[in-house]
Amino acid sequence: MIQTINTILNDGLQVIQSAKSQKELLDAKVAVLGKNGSLTSILRNLKSFSAEERPIAGKLVNEARGKLEQAFATKFEELKILELTARLEKEKIDITVPSQKRNMGRLHPMNVVKAKVLEYFVSMGFTVDESPEIETDRYNFDMLNTPVDHPARNLQDTLFVTDKILLRSQTSAGQIRKMEKTAPPIKMVSPGRVYRADEIDATHTPCFHQVEGLVVDKGITMCDLKGILSGFARYFFSADTKTRFRPSHFPFTEPSVEVDASCSACGGKGCRVCKGTGWIEILGAGMVNRNVLSGCGIDPDVYTGFAFGMGLDRITAILYGINDARVSFEGDIRFLKQFD
Repeated sequence: MIQTINTILNDGLQVIQSAKSQKELLDAKVAVLGKNGSLTSILRNLKSFSAEERPIAGKLVNEARGKLEQAFATKFEELKILELTARLEKEKIDITVPSQKRNMGRLHPMNVVKAKVLEYFVSMGFTVDESPEIETDRYNFDMLNTPVDHPARNLQDTLFVTDKILLRSQTSAGQIRKMEKTAPPIKMVSPGRVYRADEIDATHTPCFHQVEGLVVDKGITMCDLKGILSGFARYFFSADTKTRFRPSHFPFTEPSVEVDASCSACGGKGCRVCKGTGWIEILGAGMVNRNVLSGCGIDPDVYTGFAFGMGLDRITAILYGINDARVSFEGDIRFLKQFD
């Protein structure tokens, strides 16, 4: 019995020392000290020994177990360190080697300009309201005081889907929807794509972008319009930017104006960009026509308002010096790489 225990102990110690991996070591431990292990079997059969042999056998088995568990623990830590070292050696990387350059995305200049425009008007208390790109002629023309015989309804100017459905030619339709749903006071801007039947060239595309604004409340005057838009020009271009307002005509505003800003390239002195005038047209605006207000259920004797609209493509071209409208839509990565 003593010889059997010593044999199990010596064989176990030998297996421990020869183990090459943690898995081999754990398998050896199970074979000796596991539920059905050789040393455990002796403990389970102690009752078969005589009363004199039983305490001696129990003591020897416990001593052997202690030696084996200590040897297993020591070898396990040794193998753990060796395996970790080998793994680190295999998986190590040289952090001094230059990494592969990753191409980083960036915002399209049109989106940069759009964000800057909206930032100004939101800071002035405007809400941002988007509207459908596919519109009815009621919202796109009728409610904007544009009669049936107006040239804009011609197929050469507007992209019609059916007789009554079209791709909106201006985001002003969103202003009508806002006035129908919301009682004054109203202070909103409406950004989005618009469509017109234009031939593609350096200054025209059938799809372009607008931001239009609307303010309706009691006591709104042309002075409010001039203050808001002059502030926008100074915010968008520079603090030295000047503005001028020229008489114009739009069916949905009366009176109507074209708004010019002093040329940001030459400071108003006259250059190639402004064609020697010192001014660049940036948007159209005016006081909301009484017919438009009353058509939306707003009493024009109580409320007044102003509206304005600007082409994002145009002011993007001014800001970045883009001289061809087509390049913004061609998806050429070389174009985008110019705007870091």
